[in-house]
Amino acid sequence: MSEKPKLEEQLLSQEAARRLSAQLDEVEQINVEVQTDIGKIFQGKLDGVYLAGQGLVVQQKIRVQEINLQTDNIVVDPLSVILGQIKLNAPVNANIRIVLTEADINYALTSEIVNRLVKKFKLNVDGEIVNFEPQEMHIFLPGDGKLEFQGKTWIKEKEDTHILGYHAIAHPRTQTKPPMLESFRCTEGEGIRIELIAAAMQKVKEIINLPSFEWENMVFSIKEMEIQKSNLILIVEAHVKQIPLPETILSDN
Repeated sequence: MSEKPKLEEQLLSQEAARRLSAQLDEVEQINVEVQTDIGKIFQGKLDGVYLAGQGLVVQQKIRVQEINLQTDNIVVDPLSVILGQIKLNAPVNANIRIVLTEADINYALTSEIVNRLVKKFKLNVDGEIVNFEPQEMHIFLPGDGKLEFQGKTWIKEKEDTHILGYHAIAHPRTQTKPPMLESFRCTEGEGIRIELIAAAMQKVKEIINLPSFEWENMVFSIKEMEIQKSNLILIVEAHVKQIPLPETILSDN
């Protein structure tokens, strides 16, 4: 990228930043750099887009402390750009670095989108479906590569519903080590059946071993996860088939 952006790059970058800011609930700082030239614009081609932002908030409770995103070449419908809703003519790949604070994560846990996802968590235990209804959950980032969980959840089995309070410490997967559960203890309630623990661990293993996950025409793959004291850093690769509309970006499926 040249040191002095061309006029067309400046205009597109400023407009892109303005549109993104308008779609966010809050934004402390955002910078967009569109890499292209006038000839490629009329062909619907961009060499790439770089985005850097701080303090971005969507849906009131989903906050990102810091994000850095770089795409590869982009092919778009030129008319869609003029009309203000960009449509991709070909999928685009992006590398993303995301920083979440401990406060960001715990605030997001109270959001509607997270509640919808968590309510879908069910286990098949010896042919019986067991439902979990979390009442509260807190995540702590004490450093040393640890994730600390504390909370309460209702466990609804066939003819029994009981509360379970828990405290757990885990280490996420790294480039050299698999994910590890350091400790788990019940802090409230009568405890948890061994069969239920085994089913839960199997479910967690399946989720962790997923090579990627898809959401709104986008496929994400977490390549690295670094846990610092009070901060979680994610390195993500994304394959974007189509850019979702703002009104559907966090809608229920």
